[in-house]
Parts: sequence; C-alpha cells; structure tokens
Amino acid sequence: MIDLSAIPWGDLAPFILAGFFAQLVDGGFGMGFGVLANSLLVLLGLPPGAASAVTHRVEGFTSGASGIAHALQRNVDWPLFARLVLPGIAGGLLGVWVLTSVSMAILRPAVLVYLAAVGLYLIWRGPRRPQAYRRMKLVGPLGLIAGFLDASGGGWGPMVTGNLMAQGMTPRMAVGTANAAEFFVSVTVLTAFIGRLGLQSFTIAASGLLIGGVVAAPFGALLTRRISPRRLMELTGAILVALSLGGLVSLMFSPIPLFSRL
Repeated sequence: MIDLSAIPWGDLAPFILAGFFAQLVDGGFGMGFGVLANSLLVLLGLPPGAASAVTHRVEGFTSGASGIAHALQRNVDWPLFARLVLPGIAGGLLGVWVLTSVSMAILRPAVLVYLAAVGLYLIWRGPRRPQAYRRMKLVGPLGLIAGFLDASGGGWGPMVTGNLMAQGMTPRMAVGTANAAEFFVSVTVLTAFIGRLGLQSFTIAASGLLIGGVVAAPFGALLTRRISPRRLMELTGAILVALSLGGLVSLMFSPIPLFSRL
C-alpha cells in the first residue's frame, strides 16, 4: 500500500502543473508537449539538457495515455493509423541512427520554416473551406519523415497533424490519429536511445510531469472533440506558427536551443 502522505507533493506540484498544461495543449491540438514541457522545466530551474532528457522519457507514457483518450472519444481513424505507424517506427529508428553519426543542424531550420508555412496555410484556410473527409495521400512518406524528425529533434505532432489538416482531413480526426500513432513512435525512439543514454530512475521532475500529463490526457481529447473544426484548424495553425518561430528564434540567439523538441 502506497503511503500518500510520504509523497513530496509540494515538490511535485510545479511539475504536475507543467505536465498538465503541456499535455492539455498537445492532446487538444496534436502538438506542443515537447516544447512546452522543455520550456517550463527550464523555467522551473532544470538545465536545458536535463529538461530535454526528462521530457523525452515522459513523452512515451503521456502519448500513450493521450492515444487511449482519443480512441475513447472516437477521434481516431484506424485505417489511417495503421498506414502511419509502421513508416513512423522505421523513420524513428533511422533518425536515431543518423543522429549518432551526422549533424542535424542544417535540417532543423528548414523544417521549422516549412512548419511555419503549413501553420499559416491552416490559419488562412480555416474560415474559407469546410473540411470534408477524403483519403489522405502520401501517408507512408509522411510517417517516415515525421518519425525521422521526431528522433532527430523535430516533432511528430506538428509534422503529422499539420500535414493531415492541410490535405483536408477533419481536424479532430487528424489530431486524434496523430496522437494515437505517436505513442508507438515515441516508445520506439526511446527504446533505441536506451542503449546510449542508459536507464535512470524517475526524478521528481519526471514523476510530476508524468502525473500531470496522464491526468490531462482525457481533457485534451475531449477538447478536440468539442471545438468546432474551423476553430480547431485556426488554433492549430497558430500554435504551429508560434512553435516554429520560437524554435527559429532560439536557434538564432542561443548556442544551446531552448526549444530542443517540438
């Protein structure tokens, strides 16, 4: 039996709130857990490297909780999920291998510019064209590229969610399907990194981030289901632009990017 009174809730509370907020945004709009969690952990006093390690370790668990929550809300297109997962896993493994032998510094700015352009397109398109479901194209290559970027410092959520919406997929289904598939990619990437990083016990920061993220997961899925498609597309585009511009600014002015993961 766990003695709840022995748990240092005062120390955990700031990290629980950080995890809750980061996962609420990520679960609701399909992106943002990495950059928000990283930034909030740094603001709470963790060094950037430690914040990135904690975020990466926790994200596999929170993405799983988010995927289950979206499935329960019927926000997941399962045939599309199946088309994304295997290429995403392959891309993640490729990204881990490349990251250990090739510098990715030149790739990240190009990806951020591309994602900002996708975000602007979503903002423009939201009020102009109603979304109608249709079969998505180039899903396999999208999963492969997104998995590769997720492992090498990019982001699965912005790439997959943004592209599916830009192709015309119903926003809530794009968010839910991307979140559900992300779990398998995150676990693959984390497992591939274990040999190099080693297994470490959960710290106070990681434990608090995990608790907050798991608690927020069902609220994020419900938020996706309740927001109108037009508003969801516009807000997703705005978040995508903000994350991309934040990443570009950090690359320009910081020798160690604060926003190390989208």
